[in-house]
Amino acid sequence: MESSASCPAAAAPLERPFRVLVGVTGSVAALKLPLLVSRLLDIPGTCVIRAWDCRKPLLFCPAMNTAMWEHPITAQQVGLLRAFGYMEIPCVAKKLVCGDEGLGAMAEVGTIVDKVKEVLFWHGSSQRS
Repeated sequence: MESSASCPAAAAPLERPFRVLVGVTGSVAALKLPLLVSRLLDIPGTCVIRAWDCRKPLLFCPAMNTAMWEHPITAQQVGLLRAFGYMEIPCVAKKLVCGDEGLGAMAEVGTIVDKVKEVLFWHGSSQRS
């Protein structure tokens, strides 16, 4: 059971300013991905995702070793996150710290920042129309 004190975002929603949540988790993404999908979210700090206003963008940046990325369950889990309406900033191929070479590296910081700016611009434009 999770107390609301441990997750301030779970408090009753008042009028909140627009926000974008970007999940940048590094190599633990392979661990958190199934938890996000299964809605267990027992890892401290992830309760924010369950309390997130689904009308607002949530971007996620998966990162894991190539074998984990290529496992069929990863595609299913990423697909479910997309089905929730979350936006993926895809991983990239390069030599990873574990020595693997291939897909699994987190997108470059510049790519993530550009995507956040794009989403903020798009959302700002849609609010004005």
